[in-house]
Amino acid sequence: MQSIMFYKHQPINQQNKYKEYLQLIGSLSNLFSSSTTPYLYYRIAEKMFCQAFNANDLSRGDVSYDAQKENLGIGLKTFLQSNNNTIQKIAEFNKDRKAYNALSDIDKIKKIAILRNARLNFTHNLYNIDNGLYHCVIRNKGKFYLYEEETNVIDIENIKKQKVTDASIFFDDGKHEYSFSLSKSTLMKRFKTENFVDDFDVNILKNPLEDLYTLVHSTEYITSSTMIDSIFLPLYGRNHTVHEKSGLNQWRASGRDRDCNEVYIPIPIKIHTYKPHFFPKQDVVFSMKLPNGTSINTKVCQANGKALMSNPNNALGKWILRDVFKLKEYEPVTNDTLILYGIDSVKIDKISEQKFEINFARIDSYEEFIVGLEEN
Repeated sequence: MQSIMFYKHQPINQQNKYKEYLQLIGSLSNLFSSSTTPYLYYRIAEKMFCQAFNANDLSRGDVSYDAQKENLGIGLKTFLQSNNNTIQKIAEFNKDRKAYNALSDIDKIKKIAILRNARLNFTHNLYNIDNGLYHCVIRNKGKFYLYEEETNVIDIENIKKQKVTDASIFFDDGKHEYSFSLSKSTLMKRFKTENFVDDFDVNILKNPLEDLYTLVHSTEYITSSTMIDSIFLPLYGRNHTVHEKSGLNQWRASGRDRDCNEVYIPIPIKIHTYKPHFFPKQDVVFSMKLPNGTSINTKVCQANGKALMSNPNNALGKWILRDVFKLKEYEPVTNDTLILYGIDSVKIDKISEQKFEINFARIDSYEEFIVGLEEN
């Protein structure tokens, strides 16, 4: 499955920079292990990839890809070579147990496939992505290998159950082999890594700690931050419910004629209590950057600053309801809509007093955020 490629289509200087990043981090492996196979933490691999190729880092967005370059979504993975035939985690459905737990084995994996496909499509809609691929860094003794293959939705009509154990259900769709872990609620996919796009040696330093110590004491470091603070907001109202005539369904409220894209994101009173200076004052317009790179004007409004709305008030709804959720006009958002896509919150990053960024967040993100604030 190599019809879509990324690495070989990038400028040579970016390819070389990426390899040098990987060699540098791999050289520090003795900080973590005595193995002759270089160590690579997946979060570091994601950061290096995005920096080397000037890609958009999606890893903090709880979506189906880790990076984006133009209209291509990229899932980044790192694992041991293991005879070029290994099964790796590609998605997690721990929050969805109620949706599949009581189903038969075949219906269970079909439900998981429906959820996987919906969330992959959701990510495409969110970031204007047309195609996707997996970019894998495969580790072996003294070497890194790079491998890529196209990302596909699961062909639900052709799913065939192969084997069931106490721990997992194994199946394929005619294109790929999968397994679903019943205990961990994770979907795994088999990677047959036979045709590498590149490979290179990694020289593991014998005493990386001393080398780092020398480096730090001979170099002046300047640290900076591009983000002031972050919060999470729920996409639902009281009782953890998407209300029929408020919030994402504000366009259904009575009192006046409303645009079918009129929505607001609730701002619970606890946000104003714990983060009183996060947003500008009520009705002061500020810029909100969307995941697709465009920006809209927004403001805090309504009684007690309970709503985050766009200006004009249909811009936010057009993005959420039409561009991302792909709902028809006058089709309401429900709790099932959020469950399908595995999200029920948004994350707001404050870049400056007038610039903010928004992204969707996984189920329970707002609740966990509030618990963290209350504990501190």
